[in-house]
Amino acid sequence: MVRTGPRTGGVDGEILREPEVRRRLRRTRQLVGWYVVLGVLTLGAAVVLRHDPVAVNGAVWTRVIIVAATSLLMASFAAGAARGHRRAFLRLRLASGAMLVAVVVIVALPGAFPVWLRWEQAGCGVLLAGVVALVNGGRLRAAFARPGNP
Repeated sequence: MVRTGPRTGGVDGEILREPEVRRRLRRTRQLVGWYVVLGVLTLGAAVVLRHDPVAVNGAVWTRVIIVAATSLLMASFAAGAARGHRRAFLRLRLASGAMLVAVVVIVALPGAFPVWLRWEQAGCGVLLAGVVALVNGGRLRAAFARPGNP
């Protein structure tokens, strides 16, 4: 059971047992999990293609490392949120939104990245859009709201 109170920053354990909240948190963790898989596989692809300067340049290295790192951070945040930690939920909301914006920019900018990475980022964007929709939906936001804050 999740401890509640100002020290732990946790939500009421009863809220976490509500079927709709559990379903949405489980779906969020699944989407973030697929984001981790895609991010790590993309890092692996960059390693394999590292000798091709057209396929992997400095911008690609920067992006794939950021995606892999933030995907692991978001997995940590999603796990914390599933345990009822408000701060983890807030971090997940902020990180997923920021990464979605970055993905949209990368996919939209012509010529900034190779086509293979833009396709991968489009896949990341679909996963992140799902996460953003879930964690910004009214039910989860209400579940993680502080008492007295609607």
